[in-house]
Amino acid sequence: MIFMVPIFGFSQATSKVTAEIDTTGIKIGEQIKYTITVETDSLNVVHFPEGQTFSPLEKVEAIMQDTVKNNNRVILQQIYALTQFDSGAYTIPPQRIAINEQPFFTDSFNIKVADVVVDTTKQKMYDIKPLIEVEKSYAKLWFTILGIVLALLIIGGLVYWFYFRKKPLTEEEKVALLPPYDRALLELKKLENSRYLIQDEYKKYYSELTDIVRSYLEEDVHVSALESTTAQLISKLEMLKDAGELNLEHETIVQFQKILQTADLVKFAKSKPSTSVAEEDRKLVEQIVVKTHDALPEPTEEDLLLTEEYQMELAKKRQRKRIYLAAAIFAGLIVLGGAFSVAYYGFKEVKDTVLGHPTKELLEGEWIASSYGYPPIEIETPEVLIRQEVELPEKAAEVIKSHQTFINGKVNGLFSVSTNSTTYKEAIDPDFEAVIEANLAQFESMGVKNMLTKTDEFNTKSGVAGIKTYGTGSFEHPLTKKSSRIDYTILCFGGKGFVQQVIIYHEKGDSYAEQIVNRMLNSLDVKTQV
Repeated sequence: MIFMVPIFGFSQATSKVTAEIDTTGIKIGEQIKYTITVETDSLNVVHFPEGQTFSPLEKVEAIMQDTVKNNNRVILQQIYALTQFDSGAYTIPPQRIAINEQPFFTDSFNIKVADVVVDTTKQKMYDIKPLIEVEKSYAKLWFTILGIVLALLIIGGLVYWFYFRKKPLTEEEKVALLPPYDRALLELKKLENSRYLIQDEYKKYYSELTDIVRSYLEEDVHVSALESTTAQLISKLEMLKDAGELNLEHETIVQFQKILQTADLVKFAKSKPSTSVAEEDRKLVEQIVVKTHDALPEPTEEDLLLTEEYQMELAKKRQRKRIYLAAAIFAGLIVLGGAFSVAYYGFKEVKDTVLGHPTKELLEGEWIASSYGYPPIEIETPEVLIRQEVELPEKAAEVIKSHQTFINGKVNGLFSVSTNSTTYKEAIDPDFEAVIEANLAQFESMGVKNMLTKTDEFNTKSGVAGIKTYGTGSFEHPLTKKSSRIDYTILCFGGKGFVQQVIIYHEKGDSYAEQIVNRMLNSLDVKTQV
């Protein structure tokens, strides 16, 4: 049955403040309606309580605010919904209401919170369900792999575009791919259409004319023509004719000799033949190229095979060259990217990112903020802490009402964080020195030696004061027998009838673990109500 319990009322000057609740007893999770009524002048400024000022009860919400005006007077009413999720007797503290910055205080009042009675004949009781192992999320790993694949695709695309793609051939490249005979005729045709003779550039004209025919002879007749003098070249042609390797008439060789001699005079003696002679020499050279091509013996099957094999070998060499170049570019990009990363992030950061590091993965993973034990310890950790069943010694069980321990799961490295919440059967002050000594003894039983310990004060983010015990020690892993130095931190909080602890240790010099510890300590908070 809902009923209203008037608490008090008072006035100062022309203002009046009253407070009342609808019940003094609730069950766990039920709500109390807490009403504050202010009667004052309509020109006054009124500030009602805000935030969690009703502790140890929790404010669920401010349900409503009502205003009633009567001439120059106003009645303001604010209703709050309060609750509590632990059974026991509680006191709601006085609430402060400010009227024109002048404080008015309500009285405190007592509330009883009762357990919910469960009829076990109708409602069966079940054990707490065990923790379910959830598969580790590989979303970040997939994003990393996707980024690497995209980078490799971009690099591969650039390499293909610039080195493996069949690019459109330029005119010069198309000419270079023609057979020597066709290329020589094409270049002679271009020379015919040139403006050398019009511009009186006979030296350039004859230089290009002789270069065309000499290049053709070197490629098609396989005679060293480019580096030979006129006399040497004519001598080589006559030797080939005599040997039957070049079926060329003697008159043709004589004509060719005269053209070469004329070209020598133009190039070296500044001779200047008439335009008609120059044009006739070009026509004679074209005829010499045709006759020389016709005079060459038909290639044998063996020659064709050798030529085909030679072309294939050239193609393979070009392909290998492209592959080596692409590999060199790729390796250069990797080295350049690695050097830039090392210069920007540092060698250790890059090494740990590529090869992996257990505490770095914890630091960069998904963090979880949760509350552990009773009285609760609120902390943000890289992974959720798992409840551990701890069997208390017989003497400890005589004085301890409840003990709850939560610890992180298995980590591939030397790192641990745990929380302990202990309540005693009697409301006694905790002996922090004895508790810390027990923790240090536990470290010694794990194999930690040569411990150096310091003690300081520590305040949580909400200002709850505690004791911080920290230091270093040497630790030999029982399985690997590897010796390491560790840093440890023991935080203790408590009051009459309870103790709360956070215990952390990690390998000394592990910068990632140090960042984890700092982040956890900055998020730490404890509730000291029991």
